[in-house]
This record gives sequence, structure tokens and C-alpha cells, in this order.
Amino acid sequence: MRFYIGNNGETLRSIVRMQNVKLDELIPLNPHAADPDAIISRWPVMLPPLPVTAGYQEPLTSSPRQTDYRNEWIPLTPLEKMEQTEYDVLIVGSGAGGGAVLSRLCQQWGANDKKIGIVEAGDLLLPTHFYNIPTYTLPRFRVYFDKVSRPVQQTYFRELIAFGGRTLAWQLVAPRMPLSETVDWPVPANELEFYFSLAERAMKVTPFYQEGSYYTTLLLNRLHDHAFPEAIPMPIAVDREPTVFGQLHSSPAFSSIAWFAEALNLRPYDLAVNSRAVQILTGQEKVSGVRVISTDKKSYEIKAKTVVLSTSTFENPRLLLASGIPGRAIGHYLTTHSLRGLTGYFDRQQFPEVLGALGILVPGTENRPYQVMIGGPPEEYNAYQQYLIKPLQEKLRVVAGAFGMVESRFENRVELDPFERDEYGVPVIRVHFSYSEKDHTVIRQMEQGVRQLFAAMQATTVEEEIGPLLEAIHDAGTCRMGIDPDTSVTDPYGEVHGVSGLYVADNSVIPSSGTANPTLTTVALSMRTADYIIKKLN
Repeated sequence: MRFYIGNNGETLRSIVRMQNVKLDELIPLNPHAADPDAIISRWPVMLPPLPVTAGYQEPLTSSPRQTDYRNEWIPLTPLEKMEQTEYDVLIVGSGAGGGAVLSRLCQQWGANDKKIGIVEAGDLLLPTHFYNIPTYTLPRFRVYFDKVSRPVQQTYFRELIAFGGRTLAWQLVAPRMPLSETVDWPVPANELEFYFSLAERAMKVTPFYQEGSYYTTLLLNRLHDHAFPEAIPMPIAVDREPTVFGQLHSSPAFSSIAWFAEALNLRPYDLAVNSRAVQILTGQEKVSGVRVISTDKKSYEIKAKTVVLSTSTFENPRLLLASGIPGRAIGHYLTTHSLRGLTGYFDRQQFPEVLGALGILVPGTENRPYQVMIGGPPEEYNAYQQYLIKPLQEKLRVVAGAFGMVESRFENRVELDPFERDEYGVPVIRVHFSYSEKDHTVIRQMEQGVRQLFAAMQATTVEEEIGPLLEAIHDAGTCRMGIDPDTSVTDPYGEVHGVSGLYVADNSVIPSSGTANPTLTTVALSMRTADYIIKKLN
């Protein structure tokens, strides 16, 4: 007979998945653990004997095996098993918002008896952020990203439907939203300050990524000396800790997968991928679960006391609308950042031979409704894994990207197509987005302001043509939080108006675009939502 000693937070059900045995075999062997979901930390668990396999040969077949374990680098739970469980919290989506909620729940709850489940529409794609993969440079990854992501209905927006979502591919820039841009948000300033700090610690955000880089230091000093005192080193979500005492820090660039890994060490949770949520189940103005469909088109109803939607700015409103959830503002107030890029050139003799990384952020202010990110060509001086084998350049090429605030307007929206449905039977979406005259005024300010930045940095030449006007992939607002149900989808804690226990936690709840990249704000607000859920369920 075999034995296994349970670790912190383990149950018979979690041991079933790790040891590849059946639950109905474990229960009679372990009468001291009658409840398969009870915590059995440090208890000896009796396992059934291994099957006798001597002389056995697997039949020859030309078809692949039904189960392929090569890509299961995280424990997965079959939907059949999840359908048999009622979850205290069911998270739909595994990107920045869903990962932040899971992380906070696991940290605060520890090894209690609450049940957490996660369903993800996409498959396992990468086990970490692409910067952590030695074979990828940014140009190589861009080619890959275009293959695995999908455009949103003839817009510049793109979605990455996979475990980890767009945190597998984001540029790691994580500034706080300036206070002047959040004064009308339904969240007190002191709470935002607290949760921004919490998010920065959780994501390992640092202003010292470029520390020691003379390239960054020299240009930053020039900006400070010429009317841009707000300029700061780029805040980057990178773990700078070295490997010490045998503790590996092998995935420095942040993705939400880091939180799923951490949570595995804190408590059990169930995760299913390739599980498309198609309907939110409700009754008596309260959520009761989610209906999901697997890739083989089987339907499962997963019961939950609390449901957290973290499926994206475009998928959240689609799911809410397709489920008949009422709300005038659902899908409306779609916003993002306008993006213009300008390139300048510097005399190489101004700088030492070893440059280092270039990363400077000029935040938005009350008088500057845009922020500017300044970096070298991303394939060369923003981040690189190997020493560059290139001749010394006569000129340095520097790119300044300006991200402008975009007005939150009701007419910018995501709506359901009344006729067309996808392969899962859910209506496809139609996106309506345009810039207002106020937005175009900001865009003109951006063009002038970026040229002033290059003058302050003493660029030798600046390209005459500014880059094309784009929408940054900073979409937000379609499930914005607020007080008034006519102009918002959720309350200040992310709970959907009129549906108890249904929450939204991702970019879509951000009330207005501001000027800062949204990921840090999404994580901060999602952790705040998780704390609120914990308070309600305790």
C-alpha cells in the first residue's frame, strides 16, 4: 500500500488530480477524511496500489492518443468535475483582472474551506511572459502575436484569448493613474493610493529597471532641465531580485501566470481552459452560476455563489447582454488612448559605448491630457536578452509615443449583432468607436508636445512625418463603475447593478481613460473588488 503526506491546503480532491487516482478509490481507504474537500494538511493519505503493467504493450495505432499531457504545465480540472461543485467564487477569465482577484482571495483566505474555480475560454499558450522566453525578441514575438491574437471587428484593438490573456504580451509599463484624472471616480483617493501600492508590490513594479543606464540618465536630466520636471524613469513590472539562497527568480517579466503559480502554493483551486462562458445564470436578482461550452460543444452549468467576469472590455458586455442582464450603460462608454508616435535621432558621440536600456515616462497632468513614453527602438535598447552584435551606430534612433486621453461618450459602444452568432451560439459584437472634437484637440496637443520633448532632449533631427493615428490596445469603460445605473454598469466595488454576487474585474470597469496605461489600475481595482467579496462572504 502507498502513502502520501498532505501539504498545506490539500484535500482528497486535489490529491486525486496530482496522483492520478479516482476519488471513489480514496474515500474508503481514508475514513478519517470523509469530506473530500476538507483540508488534510500533514495527514497521511493511503493511496491504492499501482496497477500491474508487466508485459503490457500499448496497441499500435496511427491516431494520436486521446490525452496529451505535454502542455499541462498547470493542474487542470475537467468541466465534468467542476459541474459537480458549487463554488464560493467562480472567476471567468485569467488575465490581469482575474489573476489579481485569485491572488488576493488566496492570500487573504489561506487554507480555509472556500471553493474557488476559474474558467478560461482560451487554451494554454505560453507558460510565462514572452520576454522570459530566450528565443523571443520583440520583433519575433510581434509576428507570433499577430498569429495567435485576433482583431476586434475592423478596429486596431486586438484580443489574446489564452490562459494569461494579454499579460503574456503586454509591454510591462505600469504607471499610476494621476490623481487629477481620478477625482470623479467613485473610489476615495486614499483607497486608490493603498491599492496602487498593493498592486505595485504584487507585480514587482520598479522605477529602477534602467538603473545604471547612462542613456536614460542623460536624457532624463535634459528633460528636467528644460521644463519637464515630471519626467520619471519608466515604471516597469519586472522582478529585479537575484537568485539567492536557492530561491529562483526565473520569470522576471510579469504576467498573471505568476499569480496562478503563487496561488497553487497557498490553497487548492479548480481551473478549466478551453471553456467558453456563454451565459450568466441568475435567479431572483442574484447570480447562481455560469453556463460554459467546451471545444467539443458540450454544455456545462457551473454553480457559484459569486461570479467575477474578467473576460475583456469586449467580451464582458457581450456576455452580459447575451444573458439578458439589464442595464442601459452595458457596452457603452468604450474608451482607450489615442496614440501618435514620433522618431528623433541623436548624435551617437553624445553617449558612452555601453548604453543600457532607455525608458522614460512623462506622465499626464491637468494641463497635459496625454502621457509620453520614450524608448529606443524596442528591438535594441528597451529590453534585450543577449548582447547585441551590431556595428556602433552613428546616430541613435529614439521613439516617443504619446498616449492621449479619450472622452467617455455613450455613443462609443459594443453591441450585439441581431443576426449573426458565433460557433458557440452567442451573438457576435459590433464595435462603434470614433474620436470627438475634444479628442482631436488632445491629438493636436500631443503632436506639438512631443516635438517640444525632442527639443528638450537635444535631438539632432526629428522626422517631419508623425506616425499614424491609432487606438492603443488600452480599451476600457464598457462596464464602467459608478453610482448611477443609467451611466454605469457596476457599483464602486465592481458589483453589477441589480444582480447580487455578479462582479466585473478588468479594464472594462475603469470609469475614464485618463492618460496612464491601464494594467496597474485594473489590478488595483480588482484587488479592491476581491477584498469586498471576502468581506461579504465571511
